Amino acid sequence: MTHVAQELAGQPECWARAASEAAQHRAALPTPGERVAIVGCGTSYFMAQAAAALRESAGQGETDAFAASEFPAGRAYDRVVALTRSGTTTEVLDLLGALRGRTRTTAVTADPGTPVMAAADDVVVLDYADERSVVQTRFATTALTLLRAHLGLHTDAAVADARAALAAELPQGLVECAQFTFLGRGWTVGLANEAALKMREASLSWTEAYPAMEYRHGPISVTTRNTATWMFGEAPRGLAGQVRQTGGMWIEGHLDPLAELVRAQRLAVAVAAARGLDPDRPRHLTRSVILAP
Repeated sequence: MTHVAQELAGQPECWARAASEAAQHRAALPTPGERVAIVGCGTSYFMAQAAAALRESAGQGETDAFAASEFPAGRAYDRVVALTRSGTTTEVLDLLGALRGRTRTTAVTADPGTPVMAAADDVVVLDYADERSVVQTRFATTALTLLRAHLGLHTDAAVADARAALAAELPQGLVECAQFTFLGRGWTVGLANEAALKMREASLSWTEAYPAMEYRHGPISVTTRNTATWMFGEAPRGLAGQVRQTGGMWIEGHLDPLAELVRAQRLAVAVAAARGLDPDRPRHLTRSVILAP
């Protein structure tokens, strides 16, 4: 079994632990009414998108998400939360350094032996969710679960759905598709972006992601019999029928959207295996991007 397959299988237990420990980290996480930015790189950026949409829609306060390299230096926030599995990503460390002394910062990381421990004002360590694989799975979803639980939006049903996502067979014919599109609405747009990234990293697939209502505005034109369109959360009315009319495969998300991401992670590994690829050694990628000074 590859590292990534083993690690993604451990997500239900990681989520349950993160949810149970969320109250212990309350002081390090945003409080209601704070103006917050959540930042990250790659997978962590897409988890930031999901978390920001969840927090703002829950009425907890204005919340933005940025790639760490694109943080608007002139904008004021009460707190900036950085998601960083490795704790060594250059763009994240540079941003935390630039914010020191003027904006409260929190880092959520998997490794307590890295520079981020000194770079942020507050740190939450999820070392039990750390990974050997370059391709992120369980740390990202565990960090998002922590933030969902902090907002009071996590339920045990999400963990149960994650177990179901691990146990169920993937839809017949899905692995054989040549192109994959993932759709979301609200907080699940970030999950759709992340699902597409997993397919690119692990299986070198042609894959895209969009807000669901945008799919009719051009992207649906590439849908054919050898493509799959996967919805995270509730689909816009009529969209499933329109996709089916193109001959494409429509995948309805019936589980908690975060559990649907687990299914997409499994798909990425399955497609990699079908194509003779090693998802633990994605092309041109390393576990952390560390740039020379």
